[in-house]
Amino acid sequence: MPLTARLKSCPFKTLNLSATEKAYPNFQMFAARLRSRPFKAVGKTPDGSGFSAGWIAGVALAACFAVAQARGVAQGVAAPSASTAVSPNKPHDASLDDYRAHLRSLAAVVEICAKARDVKTCDPAQVGADDEVPLTSAANAEKRLVRYGWLRVLVSKARDKDAPPPKTKPAVTKGSETWENVRPVPPTTTQLLKDAQTRLSRDLAQADASAAPAADHSQERNAMKQVLSGREYRDLEEPTAKDSAFEKVGNWLNHVLESALKASARAPWLGRVLVWGFVVVVCLGLVWGLLQLERRWRLRLVPQDHGPPAGTASAIHWQLWLEDARRAAAAGQWREAIHFLYWAAISRLESKRLWPADRARTPREYLALVAADDPRQPGLATLTGSFERVWYGGRAAGEGDYRKAEQIASALISGTGAARLRAEGGAPQ
Repeated sequence: MPLTARLKSCPFKTLNLSATEKAYPNFQMFAARLRSRPFKAVGKTPDGSGFSAGWIAGVALAACFAVAQARGVAQGVAAPSASTAVSPNKPHDASLDDYRAHLRSLAAVVEICAKARDVKTCDPAQVGADDEVPLTSAANAEKRLVRYGWLRVLVSKARDKDAPPPKTKPAVTKGSETWENVRPVPPTTTQLLKDAQTRLSRDLAQADASAAPAADHSQERNAMKQVLSGREYRDLEEPTAKDSAFEKVGNWLNHVLESALKASARAPWLGRVLVWGFVVVVCLGLVWGLLQLERRWRLRLVPQDHGPPAGTASAIHWQLWLEDARRAAAAGQWREAIHFLYWAAISRLESKRLWPADRARTPREYLALVAADDPRQPGLATLTGSFERVWYGGRAAGEGDYRKAEQIASALISGTGAARLRAEGGAPQ
C-alpha cells in the first residue's frame, strides 16, 4: 500500500509524537529502532538531527496500531464477546434426550457452517459445553463424558477458506525418498466438516439404539440353566473363605520362589542351599511319616473297634469271673475258686491291652508276654504258680490258699500288685 494511503487510514488528523511516546512505551522502542535505520535525510529536526520519509511513516503507523489496540482493550472490557460467555470447561449434566437434542443441533451447526464458511455461522460458542450422559436409563447409572473440543477447533478453523491444492509431486524413485515426497496430503477443512457430520450421525444412531428396550434373553438363559444342571456341573460350588486363604498362601509361595530364583541368579550358592534344604525337609517328612505309620501298625495289633474273640479270657468280663470265684468259695470249692480268680486277673489285664486276645495261649505264655521290669510281673508269676499246682498238679487247696490267691488277684486287678507284695514281704508259695 502506498505511504499516503497508510497515513490516510490512520484515525488521527494530527499526530502528536511526543504524547504518543509517553503514553505507549512500546512505541518508544519502535521509534528507536526506526532511528537506527540508515534512511536518507529529507529534513532537519529542531535539535539538528536528520529525519527521513520512512521514519515519519513508521512513527505514524505505530501510533495507529497503539490507538487501535487501546480501543480494542476498552471494548473488550466494556462488552465481552459471546464466545467468552459460554464456558465449555464445565460439562453439562444431560439426560439421554438432552444428549440426542444436542447432537441434532450440532449436526445443524456443522451443516450451516459448511455452506456459509463465515465468522457468524462458524462460531465455536454454538457448539456448547461437553455432555455427561448416563450409560443406561437407571436412576443411579454410571455416566460418560462426551467432549466436543475437536468440533470447536474445526468450526473455528472453518472460518478460513480451504488452502489451494498442493502441486503434483514428482514420481518417487529409489534413493530420492524424503518426508516431503512420502507424506500424505492432509485433508481439507471441507472434508473434515463432512467427516464431522458423519460422526455426529453415527453418535445419534448409537444414542437412539441405547434407548431401545433390552432384548429378551430368556431362551439363552434357559439353555444355560439346562447346561449347568448336567452331571458334570453338579459339584460346582462358590469358593469358600478356606479356598481363598489357600489361594493367597499359594500365591505367596509362588512369589517367594520366584524371588529366590531371581536371587540365585546373582548368588549361585543360594540355589544350592535351597536345593539341599528342600531335600532335607523332604527326608525329615518321610521319616516322620514312617514313624507315624509304624505306630499305627503297632496299635492295630490290639483291635480297638471290635470286642475280643469268642473263647478268650477277656470275652467274659473280669467281674463275672470274680463273682464265680466267690460263689465257688462260698460253696467250699476252693480249687474251682482259685481257677476263677486266675482267669479274672487274666481277663482284667487283657482288657487293659497288655497283650492281644488269643484263646490258644497257655498260662506260661501269658506270663512270658509281661516284661521283666513290669511291676505286675511278680504278682502274676505267683498267681500262675498257685493256679498250676492246684488246677494242673492235682494239689488239694484249702481256704488259706484261696485267701492268698484272692489277695494277689485283687492287687493285679487294681494295679497295685507289686507294691502290696513288697509290703507283705514276698509272695505266698
